[in-house]
Amino acid sequence: MRLDLARDVGALAARIVDIESVSGQERELADLIEGALRDCGHLDVTRDGNAVVARTRLGRRERVVLAGHIDTVPVAGNLPSRVDGDRLYGCGTSDMKSAVAVALKLAATLTEPNRDLTYIFYDCEEIEAERNGLLRLSRNHPEWLRGDFAVLMEPTDGLIEGGCQGTLRAEIISRGTRAHSARSWFGVNAIHAIQPILETLNSYQARRPVVDGLEYREGLNAVWVRGGVAGNVIPDECVVTVNYRFAPDLDLEAARKHVSEVFAGYDVRFTDGAPGARPGLTHPAAAAFTAAVGGTPRAKLGWTDVALFSTLGIPAVNFGPGDPNLAHQKDEYVSLEKIFACERAMLDWLAL
Repeated sequence: MRLDLARDVGALAARIVDIESVSGQERELADLIEGALRDCGHLDVTRDGNAVVARTRLGRRERVVLAGHIDTVPVAGNLPSRVDGDRLYGCGTSDMKSAVAVALKLAATLTEPNRDLTYIFYDCEEIEAERNGLLRLSRNHPEWLRGDFAVLMEPTDGLIEGGCQGTLRAEIISRGTRAHSARSWFGVNAIHAIQPILETLNSYQARRPVVDGLEYREGLNAVWVRGGVAGNVIPDECVVTVNYRFAPDLDLEAARKHVSEVFAGYDVRFTDGAPGARPGLTHPAAAAFTAAVGGTPRAKLGWTDVALFSTLGIPAVNFGPGDPNLAHQKDEYVSLEKIFACERAMLDWLAL
């Protein structure tokens, strides 16, 4: 079984969606992508784990990186894919297998692009940052990621989205005194004591800063509560996990400081975090891409791997056919017309 890159991009997207690739289980899809790209004689293909990289070597003055992850969130009864009118439904249609299909079609079609191209298809983006396949590539083979400009093909509904928010998770710990529930007055209930934490979150006023001309909207929210010992025990600890999405005018250290200040007096334990990235739309390569694609750029409200490209000194934007508001939903879908429009826009920019 192989991927047929001669199919139109809509049919190719449906085929890729039907290959289940939940984070950590991408091998089958990575194998098929590698095989299809190795059949393209104009590409130099390499692989690290379940990340596949293909490059042209034409000696162009500029190299552009096109990157997208091949993993999805867990399937929710939404495979196999199905088409209803203009909509392709299925797990990963929007985030972001439709964009993977576009990139694969470009890889097969653009034998003489006006810029040298690097295509990166990587694993484990939808889970904790430490397992991210692009991060692994940056450690193991940083030369594979080199370029003058990068387009991360995350879902943007066909618009350019600049930069990205940073994200961190922290555990806010409420402590009490354990006791028998029949004699609860000898204890202090740590679950009851999280009320001030929840009140703080409910009254929190999130910032909406403008960074390099784009408005970002922050958020600080509880995403998990863990507590309890047994059905007859007053618990002595309860943990509220919060997620802070912060604008790229803050670095990770400043974001952690802010969360610590919001929950002053509590034991705050940081468990995960990744910095954001400023838009960088004034870079000449980004400006040229914006002019070719058209539309008004907006801020990326979420974290994407443009942040990693930013740390490598490579200006990057988000651009893909999927709708970010549909990502991870059971009824996730993508407009077939948006897939074809994305392919046309990229061809108009990259073809001679």
